[in-house]
Amino acid sequence: MPKVIVDPASRSLENRFAVVHTRRRSRERFAEGCVTLVESESEAIAAADASRNRYAAVVYGPSSSSEGLLIYYLVRWLT
Repeated sequence: MPKVIVDPASRSLENRFAVVHTRRRSRERFAEGCVTLVESESEAIAAADASRNRYAAVVYGPSSSSEGLLIYYLVRWLT
């Protein structure tokens, strides 16, 4: 897992529940287009569908990558 520096004063960077669309669960960061933010852990778990490569997770972000994209860092998988 990459070391992510957490800024406690930030109002935009925070842990969020999400559904992540990915074929490889070994990845540690995801482009904004692969992440659907949801309101709760239960909502993320209900929307997950492994047969469609959609997994419930807690992510941190969004953060700007060196390529100029918004990315989210994986905190942990929920399922």
